[in-house]
Amino acid sequence: MSKGMESNKNLVKKITGSRLFMPIMCLIVVLLINVIKTPGFFKITINNGVLYGYVIDVINRASELVILAIGMTLVTAASGGQDISVGAVMAVAAAVCCQILSGGEVSVTAFANPLIFAILAALVAGAICGAFNGMLVSRFGIQPMVATLILYTAGRGVAQLITKGQITYIRVDAYQSIGGYIGKSPIPTPVFLTLITVIIVSIVLKKTALGLYIESVGINGSASRLVGLNSTRIKFLVYVICGLLAGVAGVLASGRIYSADANNIGLNLEMDAILAVALGGNVLSGGKFNLMGSVIGAYTIQALTTTLYAMNVSADQLPVYKAIVVIIIVVLQSSVFKKFISDLKNKKKEGKPIAVKGGQQ
Repeated sequence: MSKGMESNKNLVKKITGSRLFMPIMCLIVVLLINVIKTPGFFKITINNGVLYGYVIDVINRASELVILAIGMTLVTAASGGQDISVGAVMAVAAAVCCQILSGGEVSVTAFANPLIFAILAALVAGAICGAFNGMLVSRFGIQPMVATLILYTAGRGVAQLITKGQITYIRVDAYQSIGGYIGKSPIPTPVFLTLITVIIVSIVLKKTALGLYIESVGINGSASRLVGLNSTRIKFLVYVICGLLAGVAGVLASGRIYSADANNIGLNLEMDAILAVALGGNVLSGGKFNLMGSVIGAYTIQALTTTLYAMNVSADQLPVYKAIVVIIIVVLQSSVFKKFISDLKNKKKEGKPIAVKGGQQ
């Protein structure tokens, strides 16, 4: 019996000690709040061959955020800082894509150039933006938040220059399907694109030494150089990857509204991406990272947004409520809070034998 109890304790300790435990618990809590507020939250229906429901909406709407959170996780782990320009990079990528497809026109109903060429150009534009940030951080040693502040400020202006200050509309079904549905598929296209992105990045990190190199550089860049790692190149690479993923998110967001709106595409998403990384149990000062934790964190934020909208919270007030909830979640995951709980448990254990001795006396 004692062995069984001991094994159960070890199992519980192993589960609660997992890096995914808190992110999953946070997601469950937010989902439970949704169920209480909206009893039919998990109800999924099919109308006109398309899936509908709150859950589908959360998964679908979180797509861009999940993709950004992946890039933000790698940047945070390697450089110990965050890329706050990803929202603006999304706008630049969308502008490049739509401008090529429209051939410079404001609104078109047919492609002026091949779709695949426009998408590749958008991804290259995102990667170039990432390379610019990476050069400032890795080569010139500028603090990441300051280095990426340049594109955060100027990126949307660049997108405006590309589109000549206009909102470029691509009224073509093939382009709209990027943010909508492909053929008779009942599942939104962004869900597939997000899944593919997560799988590709996960495979690259697991099948190559890149993940280990990123963690090593993030933990101690000087020590990494001593063992032969080029920390400058690795930091540069993760910023390029982050920019590339922001380009993917930009094309996806543009496909949803079949246009390039430089003022609104990716607006404030960089903050949500940073929060997703934090909610995923990742240390924002760099080092070890948990990619799946960030993905779960992104879905948690989107579920929280859906909850607040269901509670009739206006868009203007949304960031305030979201910030309060996120602060609570982040504090619960902090090492200081965990140490406080651990100390309480130790004091409780130490107090028991003292009480017994007192009884004997």
